[in-house]
Amino acid sequence: MTDSSVPLGVVLRQWGRIGITGFGGPPTHIAMLRALVVEERGWIPADEFEAAIAACNLLPGPASTQLAIFCAHRVAGRRGAIVGGLAFIVPAVVIVLALSLLFLAGSPPLWVRGAGDGAGAAIAPVAVAAAWALLLPSARKALSAGSYRRLRWLTYVVLGGVGAALLGPYLVLVLLVCGLVEVAVVAGPSADRQVGVRTHGAPLLLIGAVSGAVAAGGWLALAWEALKVGALSYGGGFVIVPLMQHDAVHTYHWMTSAHFLNAVALGQVTPGPVVATVAAVGYAAHGVGGGVLAAAIAFAPSFTIVMLGIGHFQQLRESLRAQAFLDGAGPAAVGAILGSAIPLAEALRHGWQFGLMGAAAIALLLVRRGVLETLVAAGAIGVIAVLAGAPA
Repeated sequence: MTDSSVPLGVVLRQWGRIGITGFGGPPTHIAMLRALVVEERGWIPADEFEAAIAACNLLPGPASTQLAIFCAHRVAGRRGAIVGGLAFIVPAVVIVLALSLLFLAGSPPLWVRGAGDGAGAAIAPVAVAAAWALLLPSARKALSAGSYRRLRWLTYVVLGGVGAALLGPYLVLVLLVCGLVEVAVVAGPSADRQVGVRTHGAPLLLIGAVSGAVAAGGWLALAWEALKVGALSYGGGFVIVPLMQHDAVHTYHWMTSAHFLNAVALGQVTPGPVVATVAAVGYAAHGVGGGVLAAAIAFAPSFTIVMLGIGHFQQLRESLRAQAFLDGAGPAAVGAILGSAIPLAEALRHGWQFGLMGAAAIALLLVRRGVLETLVAAGAIGVIAVLAGAPA
């Protein structure tokens, strides 16, 4: 099959279907893409699809989004990548923006505030559950290595957690440094110099270049937040939470802590990529235009990386340096997701929310209920609570 053998209309319908019905985050998206392109249509061989998953997991940014763009490129060329990627992403962004108009409004109805407070109370346990799901396979991989590797892994996890809880906007530096340290240890000093300058030095230079420019806030600050989310996040969609929370709430005051919890909840209960949460932050900062800008910037690196690097995915999979970088940044990102639960819990305002947070933790971690149903149930309980007289 040639790269352009699938009509763009088919790509639009099929990738749009996944974007609209893909509740459940990256595992659901990957399963739906596999069912479409491997099992049902036979567009991509199974071994190539698995190799693409591995390559996307080595890249910064939302892996399932990059996989969707890769698959669309593979079956319909560059135009297919654009059509398929947008069909996968746009529904989530539109839904998040529409819900932001309701939940992030200045004076939403009482039942809306109750739903937001209820769902927001469950966000800290959702972060813990997301981190736990990533922590187990990462720990198994580290345990199979030597004791020195296990110690480094634990150090990266702890540093990521501390960075998320205490460092706010500088968390991205922790992720990058952990990755570069692992490259230096595994691939050697000379390899570290090469990969540090040629592969991961650009983000570090970019951080220095824009840090002063974004200090005053405004549109450039929003663009920088979106770029961090889209280009400098590792370890899954939820790692965007600690990357955004401090700046969105405390530095630029785009939203309150309660509104940020609402924004994260919106990203979790909508289909498509979780990174669409950034659209809610953009809306809080500068209205609908800010939401559209934030989403466009956050997802642009995924298109760029895949469309420019698709011919090098095999080399990426086999690259010792790339794998070493992920072995450092990945555990740090998992720790960051776990550490983000602390400021998320601190953002709760009412006593009844803490009881609901405990119930959500039991549902997610012990009863093993899904994120979507837990958040919806928590939101419904919040509505009942505030209508019965609980503070909102």
